[in-house]
Amino acid sequence: MLMERRTFLAGMLACAGGGAAQAAQIPEELRMLYGPVRGEPFPIPAVNLSRIGAAYLRSQVPYPTREPAGTVIIDPKRHYLYFVMGDGTAMRYGVGVGRQGFAWAGSATINSKQAWPDWYPPKEMLERQPELMEKMKELRSGIGMPGGPRNPLGARAMYLWQNNKDTLYRIHGTTEPWTIGTNASSGCIRMINQDAIDLYNRVPVGAKVVVIGSGAPGEIAIRPGATQPVASAPVQPQQAVVQPPAPTPRPVNPLEQMFGSPWR
Repeated sequence: MLMERRTFLAGMLACAGGGAAQAAQIPEELRMLYGPVRGEPFPIPAVNLSRIGAAYLRSQVPYPTREPAGTVIIDPKRHYLYFVMGDGTAMRYGVGVGRQGFAWAGSATINSKQAWPDWYPPKEMLERQPELMEKMKELRSGIGMPGGPRNPLGARAMYLWQNNKDTLYRIHGTTEPWTIGTNASSGCIRMINQDAIDLYNRVPVGAKVVVIGSGAPGEIAIRPGATQPVASAPVQPQQAVVQPPAPTPRPVNPLEQMFGSPWR
């Protein structure tokens, strides 16, 4: 099948290792996964894959784990998100991780998910940066930025809750795909919009999300119902995993200068 062939090609490319992906070296069928997205209310352009490490492109990889099919496992330190397939493999996506994404670990639940979500900055941010009000509107849930191509949450967002409370952490798309595989200055877990849509279509509301501890100073690791703060980790695959390249400096983006705190 076409999708199986795409997955095979993606896996082969991922095994080839990191470095900046050169467009000429990327199979056409894989590039199609990151082409323009049709049928959306807002345009989603093709991704410039030459600015993203090849190891961070979508691929189905061996991934034995005790977690059931449908679980999302996030490894912030290695900049990967895994969707467990239930057959000893997982769909692996590269992610960008903001400082808030390194601040916690443990288990959560996808309480809701939204296409082209609105963004509601914290009150403290609006007080600290009153110029943001020029970008805001009165929306159904308060003052915020409507969903759209300039919204920092991108085309899709999945909202993580613990113990029936909003953690304020999100898995979401991004307007800055070149930050995938790097430590971003803000936000939680960001994905290429095409990948965020793919995950959105796979994962149901109520799915379990496991965040592997990054070892960052001050990290909070909480599993609901646990007596000790620990993070649930998957069984490591026997096959060696190619380590992603070290993050490279990138130009400061005006949007990040404007939105210097977690996306809500």
